[in-house]
Amino acid sequence: DAIPSADQIRITTSLKSQKGSVWTKTKSIFEYWEVEVTFRVTGRGRIGADGLAIWYTEEQGLEGPVFGAADKWNGVGIFFDSFDNDGKKNNPVVVVVGNNGNLLYDHQNDGSSQALASCQRDFRNKPYPVRARITYYQKTLTVLINNGFTPDKDDYELCAKVDNMVLPPQGYFGISAATGGLADDHDVLSFLTFQLTEPGKEAPKPDAEIPQKDKEKYQKEFEHFQQELDKKKEEFQKEHPDVQGQPGKATCTSVLPAEGVFESVSDRELRQIFEGQNRIHLEIKQLNRQLDMILDEQRRYVSAVTEEVAKRGAVLPAQPGQFSQQEIETVVKNQEDVIRQVNELRNSVADALRSISGAQHPSAAGAYETTQHFNDIKEHLHLVKRDIEHLAQRNMPSGEKPKCPELPPFPSCLSTVHFVVFVAVQTVLFIGYIMYKSQQEAAAKKFF
Repeated sequence: DAIPSADQIRITTSLKSQKGSVWTKTKSIFEYWEVEVTFRVTGRGRIGADGLAIWYTEEQGLEGPVFGAADKWNGVGIFFDSFDNDGKKNNPVVVVVGNNGNLLYDHQNDGSSQALASCQRDFRNKPYPVRARITYYQKTLTVLINNGFTPDKDDYELCAKVDNMVLPPQGYFGISAATGGLADDHDVLSFLTFQLTEPGKEAPKPDAEIPQKDKEKYQKEFEHFQQELDKKKEEFQKEHPDVQGQPGKATCTSVLPAEGVFESVSDRELRQIFEGQNRIHLEIKQLNRQLDMILDEQRRYVSAVTEEVAKRGAVLPAQPGQFSQQEIETVVKNQEDVIRQVNELRNSVADALRSISGAQHPSAAGAYETTQHFNDIKEHLHLVKRDIEHLAQRNMPSGEKPKCPELPPFPSCLSTVHFVVFVAVQTVLFIGYIMYKSQQEAAAKKFF
């Protein structure tokens, strides 16, 4: 059921019980390789079916029940499964399944018992094409996904990684798709294959140009597909004269050239919402990195103080005017509480980051919990400062200017004042983000 056109291949149309696939005609001789696939999965419903698969197999695939391709393959399949067969509400999902030619794919359970690795990614109805980068190098298979929220072609995220994976030294690349009771359009825009070589090794020379005989053969096949496409268009127009000339109604034809040239008001609003969510996504990523740096600095500070206390306790007895072991341990304990609170804040930001990645709307409870984390950190910082001042005033003789104990040199860390200022700025940013999100949700209700 695949329909080729000049700029893409529609593997399956949004009709029930469709199967389609495209395979290379010759085997790949690359020992290590990388594949970049650009595709779209679009449909009118909130749930699609069945999904799309990217293949590397020892033999060329045939039509079958596994996303339009045959079962018992020898190689690997990367499945973009959009229908929840097992009812666990964990779809759409990307699943990596290997096979030695004897395994039957467990379609009813979405291959959960056979998956070598997987990740949940929503790849349906994205404003930009979704990209998948699959790399096989030194028996390690890596899958990176570009979620299609931005036009940035290099914005990839790690989806899955499989170590110690042995694949056939030569094989065919392919891509297939299928629909069931529900249906989506599965369009492939590009499929690029690269050869990877180890550093220091010379890459084999490419073969000579395609012989003229093969060129003529491929040209005839393309013309044959083009004629079949024109026939299907004419048949559809004869069977449905009422929808002739109405873009979007002819679901079995290829994408019209004029489609997408003009942007409607609703499309523009949706695009602005997606771009705003992407900016928020990047800002939260930056905040998460900064919190990691602060947490590392606090850990180094506590480690340095603990080592110094241990050294002084083992070498020198307690002297008048110096801090006791118990008092310094109290300070260290307070610092550990601060680290714990910062770690909780980092986890909260990570949860918010995952929510933005999944295009989920943040709740008021999550915003309240994040604000409460900031307040707890402020209280602990004030507590640490008060304890240090109290210890200094109580242990120093009257009339003598209090001096802080000398600490061993260690890498410079963030001061308390700067940290409080940073926390206050981030609090303002979170409040502003919540207000902005509320306005965006109110505006979005006009279109949903």
